[in-house]
Amino acid sequence: MGKVRVRQESKKLFIDFRFDGQRFREQTLLDDNAKNRKQLELLLQRMEAKMLLGEFHYAEFFPNSSNLQKLKAHQPTVPNEQQDAAVLGTPLFNEFSEQWFEESKIQWRASHVRNVNSILDSSLKPAFGKKLVGDITKADILAFRAKLSRRKGRGATGLVSPKTINSHMTILRMVLDEAAERFDFETPYKNIKPLKLQKTHIEPFSLHEVHRIIDNVRPDYRNYYTVRFFTGMRTGEIDGLKWKNVDFAKREILVRETLINGETEYTKTDGSQREIPMFGQVYDALKTQYAATGRMSQYVFCNQLGQPLDHNNVTKRVWYPLLRSLGLSKRRPYQTRHTAATLFLASGENPEWVARMLGHSSTEMLFKVYSRYVPNATRMDGSAFERLLGNATSTKPEKEHRHETA
Repeated sequence: MGKVRVRQESKKLFIDFRFDGQRFREQTLLDDNAKNRKQLELLLQRMEAKMLLGEFHYAEFFPNSSNLQKLKAHQPTVPNEQQDAAVLGTPLFNEFSEQWFEESKIQWRASHVRNVNSILDSSLKPAFGKKLVGDITKADILAFRAKLSRRKGRGATGLVSPKTINSHMTILRMVLDEAAERFDFETPYKNIKPLKLQKTHIEPFSLHEVHRIIDNVRPDYRNYYTVRFFTGMRTGEIDGLKWKNVDFAKREILVRETLINGETEYTKTDGSQREIPMFGQVYDALKTQYAATGRMSQYVFCNQLGQPLDHNNVTKRVWYPLLRSLGLSKRRPYQTRHTAATLFLASGENPEWVARMLGHSSTEMLFKVYSRYVPNATRMDGSAFERLLGNATSTKPEKEHRHETA
């Protein structure tokens, strides 16, 4: 007995049935609703009635179906590549990956759409494009991974990082798993585990170093780095922060968007949506910043044209020169987030609360990355961190302060 089913990613209906000892699926462009389901169920009834009478002709119902190849498997004089297609009834990887991408992208963020498209075009299609999806073997997959691992990249070894390799393999697995289900063959992507990732290297600044950086940075970036260091916001989150998401009355920053390639979009995950209290100097920094940019741009931190900051430009022209002038080791700006996390934990805040402030869905990542900074948990409301900042400010030697800002 056939079934009318729905594809979860596209919400389009398809028919799932058996004929001549084989399983077939025929896709449609019909939306999932009662009327369309009834229409396809009536079609199935007609098909099954003809099957019982031995009068069912596949091409009569589905004249343009690629499944017709399954029923022509014994035709002679077919060139090798076409013969493989006839036997397996599967399309080329190029064709199917395009179809899969078009059906799937509706559920992804714009940045993920770009990333998947890039992986398909730069890696997967060149490697598998001319192969039938049903012909791809586990050996082909492992050979592709080995070749990818030798490609030049931005990893610590100068090659593509394990994280990047895993991203490519995940897309390949998703395409092959979908093809296997749709064309009824066994996926070759079996028992292939992701590469083990290297432990995240963190090099946070001490609170003393944080104050040195804030005291000596260019005045037009002092508020920016104050907020970065004392909230733990990701680069995209702070660069994409808009005034509509700064609540001075409640003293909260509402993290709702992230900036990617000059455009704001939904945050990295649902868990990244959060409210961050304005600790220590953050409230004053944002008040001062509002006087500078509040009426010229929707973005809290922007250039003279009111456009969001270009983080690569800021890193090269402001961040790295500042570290050099202070005699501090070169570190990526993302270490400001690691610094906030370690200060939260070192002050005695509860790890679950810290995880929420950083936008993590659980404490797993927190303990994995910052385990040596976690003392006995005491508070879970930010008050311990607030006291830490207050004490550091009040006890800072005046003489040292004058020297550092000179």
